[in-house]
Amino acid sequence: MCGIFSIFSSSLPEADLRKELITCSQKLRHRGPDWSGYKVIKPDANIPLAHGIGHERLAIMDPESGSQPLVSRDGNVIVAANGEIYNFKELYSSLKTPYTPMTGSDCECILPLYEEHGPSAEMVTNLRGMFSFILYDKKTDTYMVARDHIGITPLYIGWGNDGSVYVASEMKSLVGECNKFQNFPPGHIYCSKGPKAGEFQRWYKPNWAPEMLPGGEMPKEGYQSDVLRHAFERAVTRRMMSDVPWGVLLSGGLDSSLVAAICSRHISRRSTSFPKLHSFTVGLEGSPDLVAAQKVADQLGTIHHPYTYTLEEGSDAIPDVIRCLETYDVTTVRASTPMYLMSRKIKAMGIKMVISGEGADEVFGGYLYFHKAPNEQEFFDETVDKLSRLHMYDCLRCNKAMSAWGVEPRVPFLDADFLQVAMNLDPKEKMIRKGPEISKEDTRIEKWAIRKAFDTPDDPYLPDEILWRQKEQFSDGVGYGWVDHLKDIADKEISDQMFANAANRFPHNTPTTKEGYRYRMIFESFYPGEAAEKTVPGGKSIACSTERAMKWDATFALRADPSGRAAGVHDDAYDEKFEADTKLAEDFGEPAAKKPKV
Repeated sequence: MCGIFSIFSSSLPEADLRKELITCSQKLRHRGPDWSGYKVIKPDANIPLAHGIGHERLAIMDPESGSQPLVSRDGNVIVAANGEIYNFKELYSSLKTPYTPMTGSDCECILPLYEEHGPSAEMVTNLRGMFSFILYDKKTDTYMVARDHIGITPLYIGWGNDGSVYVASEMKSLVGECNKFQNFPPGHIYCSKGPKAGEFQRWYKPNWAPEMLPGGEMPKEGYQSDVLRHAFERAVTRRMMSDVPWGVLLSGGLDSSLVAAICSRHISRRSTSFPKLHSFTVGLEGSPDLVAAQKVADQLGTIHHPYTYTLEEGSDAIPDVIRCLETYDVTTVRASTPMYLMSRKIKAMGIKMVISGEGADEVFGGYLYFHKAPNEQEFFDETVDKLSRLHMYDCLRCNKAMSAWGVEPRVPFLDADFLQVAMNLDPKEKMIRKGPEISKEDTRIEKWAIRKAFDTPDDPYLPDEILWRQKEQFSDGVGYGWVDHLKDIADKEISDQMFANAANRFPHNTPTTKEGYRYRMIFESFYPGEAAEKTVPGGKSIACSTERAMKWDATFALRADPSGRAAGVHDDAYDEKFEADTKLAEDFGEPAAKKPKV
């Protein structure tokens, strides 16, 4: 991961613009501690206003010569990119005009693609990877901004009082500089000239949801385990490209364990003398993830690094986590803190890239509340909705928690080609079937489709107890005491009087729990103002659901909590007396009641 920043159409003098460019870009240096590059374009007869582009580099590919911003041979086109483009060699081969790369950077392929397609959606459509980039063309005084299909890499856009346009990998570079800023929408481009100048144009239009909105026609592809398995294996192996030491995150759950298994197999096929795979996990002492991850590591033969943290170490880090993540979403803060602590230790070992399992629950309906999906259309719509919002939740968590320490996470479950296979499956193949009326042969737990694809007894990828392990959300799997500890802290710090006035204190996205109130106060101390608070999503949720899924079960109204234990199907679920907060009960017309301790 890197940090990219730009100021376009600025009225500042050159020296002042360079100072502003460096000041703002430096706030992203944690993302790219290896080198910094800045370009200022001065006004002339063809360029009425000045522009500045900055790049903070984390060197993963071609550490020696891949510094940015990249500049075309004629000096006219400048690119600053964040992320990785995995099919860059294929893209070079497909160009109509042969191109000889100047560096080993995968992102250099953007330069000839721009020459061939111009500032258009077609230019971006064939990129495979996670990326956001800023491009400027001196010849036409045109700038272009793009973000990957799902929003794996973070990106924000803002507008200055002088009409300038700011673009940044993280919001912290815009606060205090722009009165108005927002998330740059995933799967879109933004151009300064052309028929849709100054508008967000969608380039990512998958056939299963062209606008990434629920309510579309359900796909009808039948289930083929080998097709699904091979598609995911390709997604994982293409993310193994690296010129620096790397490893895998291993929670011991299905998703990360599959990633680790595929990486381990691929490495062993290269050479028996090839360095072993490093795996990493984090949790409270004795937590479910630590135990399960060790089992997987022993099976795969990885060099495993289990890290533990205490409740106090975790709670002490919360303010810094919120500052780094730029969110007050309760689920995200809970889950990000252990990852943030683990990332620091990973970086201390000299590891700069890891492969992780984010995205599987959105694609396959893996969250425990999917047990309550009333029909196939609702199930499919929820997966589409979850994917469209992922840039504000798990992608944000994974990317920013790790980039805070200069570590790059890669997420194969969100590979665009894999999504074409997995999201075109008929939703009936993903629906959960469980209960006394369902036979053992017909029973399907969450994420059955991907589990079954890797259930190969003659050549097993994973032990059965891992392949068929119940879903644990990350904030639960690191240890159930973690979430309960955070709630206890909030109960002590946020008085009943403070919470009773939550709607007056925070009229937008009013916190519905004391824990949420506490995070909101911390967030506001770093990122004040309406623009900042509106970058964070809101709404009621049960075990990470969208607000629509709250209607799937009448009990969800009283159990609205991000923990997977709230959905009522977990083996260690909260008991029937649990109520997440009294406000939701009132919203649904039920009498308010005191929450019992569990």
